[in-house]
Amino acid sequence: MNLSIFFEPLNEDVFAALNKPRTLGSYISRFVSKFPDWRAADIAILGINETRGSGNEENTDPTLAAARAVRKKLYALNKGAGSCRIVDLGNLRPGITLDDTYLRIKEIVEVLISHGTIPVLIGGSHDLEYGQFMGYEHLERVINMVTVDCSVDMTEDTDATPNKKQLRSILMHEPNYLFSLGQIGYQSYLVEPEVMATLEKMHFEAYRVGEVHRNVQEMEPVVRLADLLTIDVAAIRHQDAPGYEPANPFGLTGEEACQLCWYAGLNDNLTSLGIYEYNPALDERELTAMTVATMIWYFIEGFYHRKNEISFNSKQFTKYAVAFNDNPDRMVFYKSKQSEKWWLEVESLTEGKTTRVVPCSYEDYLQATKGEVPNRWILTQARIG
Repeated sequence: MNLSIFFEPLNEDVFAALNKPRTLGSYISRFVSKFPDWRAADIAILGINETRGSGNEENTDPTLAAARAVRKKLYALNKGAGSCRIVDLGNLRPGITLDDTYLRIKEIVEVLISHGTIPVLIGGSHDLEYGQFMGYEHLERVINMVTVDCSVDMTEDTDATPNKKQLRSILMHEPNYLFSLGQIGYQSYLVEPEVMATLEKMHFEAYRVGEVHRNVQEMEPVVRLADLLTIDVAAIRHQDAPGYEPANPFGLTGEEACQLCWYAGLNDNLTSLGIYEYNPALDERELTAMTVATMIWYFIEGFYHRKNEISFNSKQFTKYAVAFNDNPDRMVFYKSKQSEKWWLEVESLTEGKTTRVVPCSYEDYLQATKGEVPNRWILTQARIG
C-alpha cells in the first residue's frame, strides 16, 4: 500500500542542525522528498495536526504543530545503545471531516502493525485514539488497551467535545474486540461517579494518580498487558508539562510518565503508542516538548531491550503452583528467568475451560501464598467467564 498519499513531507530546514553524530536525528529516516522504507523499520513516527476533537474547528497553525515541537527535542537526544531502525513518515493530512481522520488513522495503524512496524502517533486531541483502536479490528481477536489520563473520557454529555467521550465510542464499537481496558492516573474529582461504576461493572482496571505515586512499579503489569497504549498529556502535572489546558497541578511527574513509556517499550505485545493533547502554544520554554520527547526516547530504548517473553512452555520460565481450599483449587504463576517478571494463569470456572495468562506482580504471588485471591485474578476471571 502507498502510505505516502496520507502524509505531508517535513521541512528539512527545521532539522538540518540536528543531524549531529550519535543523535537520534542522524539515525531516523524521514519523509522530506522521498518516502522512507517503513517496511524495514521497527518504529514509525507520525505527526498528527488534528484538533477538531477538542472543539477547535480550525486546526492549529502547522508552524505550531505538536509533532514539530517534539521532533526538534527528540532528534537532538543522543541515541541509546543497540539498533535504531526508525522512520518518520511526516504529518498526517487530516480528513475532510473528523470521522475521515479517524478512518485514515485506522488504515495507517492497520497497515503498519500488520507489517510489524510500531506506529508512534504524536499530537492531536485524545479522541484520535478511537482511530488508533480501530486499526486493530482486522486482527479478528480480542485486544487489551491501556490509557493514561487524569480523567476518563466517556461522558454521556451530548454537548461534550469528542475528546471527552471517545472511550464510550470504543466500548460501543461493533464488532466488540476489546477484552480489557486499563486506566492509569485518573483523579477522582475529575471523573463522574457513574463513569467509574461503569468501569467497575465491566471488570476493567483503574488506578488513581496517588496509587501511581506510591508505587509506579505496580503499573508495569498493567502496561505489559496492553496491545496499544494512549497517553493524554493532561495526565502529567503542569510543572513538568504546561502545554495543555486546563492546568493540572496534581498529575503524574515527568519521570513517572517516562517510566510508563519504558514499560510500554519493553512490552512484547504492544504494537502502537499515541501521545495526545499537547498544545505548543501553551508550552512555556518548550518544557512539554522535552518531556514528551524524553517519553518517546524511553519507549524506543525499552523496545530495543525486549526479551521476547511470550511462550510459557519454554525453559525461560519457572512455574509455581499455589494450592487453595476452594475455587480456584490452585493458582499457577510463571516467573521469567531473564527479566524476573511474573505472569498469572487464569482458567475459567465455567464450561469450556478458557485459559489466559496475564501479567502480574510479585505482590500478586505473595498474596496467593497467603491464601488470598489477587484482584487481578478476579477481574480476569470475570472477563473470561
